[in-house]
Amino acid sequence: MINIKKILFFIIKSIFTLVILLTLALFFYAAFFYKPSSVERKTEENKITKMEEPSALESKKIPENDVEKFEDVIVTPKIEAVIKDSLFATVGNKALTRSDIVNELKMILILSNQRFSEDRRQQLETAAVKSVIRRTIKRIEIEKYKSLTYNQKDLDKELNRLVSNLNMDLDKLKSTLLANKIDFMLLVNKIQTELLWNSLIFELYKNKISINIKEIDEQLKLIQNKKETYEYLISEIIIKAVPKDQLKAKIKEVKNKINTEGFEKVAVDFSISETSIRGGDLGWINENVLSNKLKSKIVSTSVGNISEPTMLPEGILFFKVRDKRKLKKLTNLEDAKNQLVNAEKTKILNMHSMSHYDGVQRSISIQYY
Repeated sequence: MINIKKILFFIIKSIFTLVILLTLALFFYAAFFYKPSSVERKTEENKITKMEEPSALESKKIPENDVEKFEDVIVTPKIEAVIKDSLFATVGNKALTRSDIVNELKMILILSNQRFSEDRRQQLETAAVKSVIRRTIKRIEIEKYKSLTYNQKDLDKELNRLVSNLNMDLDKLKSTLLANKIDFMLLVNKIQTELLWNSLIFELYKNKISINIKEIDEQLKLIQNKKETYEYLISEIIIKAVPKDQLKAKIKEVKNKINTEGFEKVAVDFSISETSIRGGDLGWINENVLSNKLKSKIVSTSVGNISEPTMLPEGILFFKVRDKRKLKKLTNLEDAKNQLVNAEKTKILNMHSMSHYDGVQRSISIQYY
């Protein structure tokens, strides 16, 4: 009986010892030798990535000189593809990165022949962000209309206009962009977007263009009898229309902002015009192509001053007259008539462009990171 008990005790003790040894063996194997299958590893990696992405976007800020260059800033099919470049915003289904903003800022400086200065940093960054977002919204709308085209001659004409304003040739512009690590195709894409947008607006609203030829002929008579003709270097601000009871207060608010912050900054921050990204710059405008209403405001505004506001269907217009120069007397009346007709068409299409863009913008979600 005693022998049986001893045998049973020995067996139980042996089993218990074996279990402990096996447990220890499995522990060391799992800790130091076990490798999960490729499927399991992939699943775990995906889980970790998804958990880390939000914090990574919040904490990572890539220095401007370390940001990678992207050749196509407009069409970015997947947000995940640009996360490494630090996501700046999503506009609809398109992603914008910090490099897009940096490249746009550089482009603004190059095309306006300006140098970067720290005191204008905020204004320049605001203009760059506004420009990229505006162009992306236009691209989203353009992509809905597959048949849109533009004339290659118009693209070449715009490139020639740019290099002429900068007093350089096209090769020099390309080398300047390259020296600043900007792909020339970014500029081409920028121009293409504007040309396609203009084509879209024309197709949608061409039946709403109505030119009063009688008024054009009356303007031609005035031009013919004038001894002197002037053109003006002008900047503009167009503020969204407000109800009549708020009009006086709004005008006062805008004037105060212009006095304290400067015309160009207010144009960048608040103007709804296409010119806002250029600080409101309209360039040189011949007085012959201006309506009597606008011309009277500009002529009565001395150089360096701001005009009284003008009420337009799309908003409240403020002009800044930056310079004035005399032109030779116009002798070709046919050319003058064409200029007047084209100017009137452009004015009508610009009005429709602003209205259409405003509607598209309201329908698109913009999220900043």
